[in-house]
Amino acid sequence: MKPRALGANPWIWHSPITHEALVDVLPKLSTWGFDCVELPLEQAGDWDPAAAAELLDATGLFPAAVIAVMPPDRDLVRTDPATVRATQDYLLRCIDTASAVSAPVVAGPLYAAVGRTWRLDPCERATAYEELRTHLAPVVDHARAAGVRIGVEPLNRYETSLINTVAQCLEALDGLDPHTIGLALDTYHQNIEERSLAGAVRQAAGRIVHVQVCANDRGTPGADPLDWLGFLAALTTHGYRGPLCIESFTAHNDAIAVAASVWRPLAATQDAIATEGLAFLRSHLTPPERTGS
Repeated sequence: MKPRALGANPWIWHSPITHEALVDVLPKLSTWGFDCVELPLEQAGDWDPAAAAELLDATGLFPAAVIAVMPPDRDLVRTDPATVRATQDYLLRCIDTASAVSAPVVAGPLYAAVGRTWRLDPCERATAYEELRTHLAPVVDHARAAGVRIGVEPLNRYETSLINTVAQCLEALDGLDPHTIGLALDTYHQNIEERSLAGAVRQAAGRIVHVQVCANDRGTPGADPLDWLGFLAALTTHGYRGPLCIESFTAHNDAIAVAASVWRPLAATQDAIATEGLAFLRSHLTPPERTGS
C-alpha cells in the first residue's frame, strides 16, 4: 500500500497566509519531509494562485486542500440575504483557487461564523439544516463543475452550535451530492464531541474528504492521550486514503489565536509542532518490520 501523505498548515507559524508566508513555510516543509500543505485563504487575494503553484512545483509539495475561513461576516444560515450571497461568493472563489492550484478539496466549517452560537430545538435545527442545504447547493454545483470536493468540518460546542458531530454533519448534508460534498474531520474537535475517534471515523465512512490532526490541546500530534492507533487504523479500515495534515496555530495572532482560543505556546517551538508531529505520525503509520525464522 502506498504510504499515506502527510502535510501541515502554515497557520502553525503565520496568519493571514500571504505569498511571503508561503515562501517562508513551504521550503521548510519540503526539507523536513512533508508531502503536502494546506493552503488557507482567509480573504480572496491574500496569495496568488499562479505564484503559489510555482512555489509548490519548486518545493515538490502538493496542495492537500484550500482551507476556507468563516469569520464574523460569513454565514449561510439565519442571516440576511446579502451576507449569504457574500459568503457564497467567497466559497466560489475558494473553489476557483483550489482548481487553479490543483488542490482536490476545499475544507472548513462552511455553514456559520466560527464563535457564533445559539440555542436550537430539534425543529429549529432541522430548519437551519434545510436552509444550509439550500445555500450550499450552488456552491456544490460549482465545485462539481470544477472537479473539486468540499469537506464540511464539524466544530466543537464552543465554536459553533450548528454542527458539532459527524452525525449532525451527515444530517445537514443529506440530499446534497455525496460525490462532491462530504466531511472534513479534525481530531481536536472530535476529541471534544465524539465518544471515540475511531467511532467517528466509522460513522463517517465513505464521506471523509479531508483529515486534520493535532493533539488534544491543538499542539503536537502524539503529545497527548488520544487513541491515535485506533484512529489511524479506522481511517485505513474505512477507506480514507487521503493525507493527514497537522493544523495548529501560533498564539501571536489577534484573529486566529482568539478564534481558536490559543493563549499560550503549544510546544517548545512552532517548528517542533510540525517536525515532532511528522515523526510521530510516520512512526505510527509504518508497520513494524517482521522478524522471521
